[in-house]
Amino acid sequence: MAEAGKPHGRHAKRRFLKRGARGETLAAWLLRLKGYRIVGRNVRTPLGEIDIIARRGKVVAIVEVKARPTLREAMDAVTWTSQTRIANAADLWLAKQPDAPYLSIRFDIVAICPKRWPVHIENAWSQ
Repeated sequence: MAEAGKPHGRHAKRRFLKRGARGETLAAWLLRLKGYRIVGRNVRTPLGEIDIIARRGKVVAIVEVKARPTLREAMDAVTWTSQTRIANAADLWLAKQPDAPYLSIRFDIVAICPKRWPVHIENAWSQ
């Protein structure tokens, strides 16, 4: 029986994490097909985690991956709070890059929806 406040339990959490990892793998392949080089996955900083860091030329895409039933739900899942956390984490990551002054940073979302090819939304937000 599920604990109060935890309707899904330990097994469901494991299932959600596996689905998220599959979604991130799909997103990485999509970005590779579009000519990006994946320079980081699940990049952890003291200020937060970045799902995927992809680079094409001087453009660095900081990518948040969301697996949701619809594109709208995926986009809505990236709240102002999560945008701020991701942007702060990106600033820390960028500060460690030797060519940082020459890079252009962008915040993207890749939505993973059932029975659809992943959707890449470039410039999903700005900071």
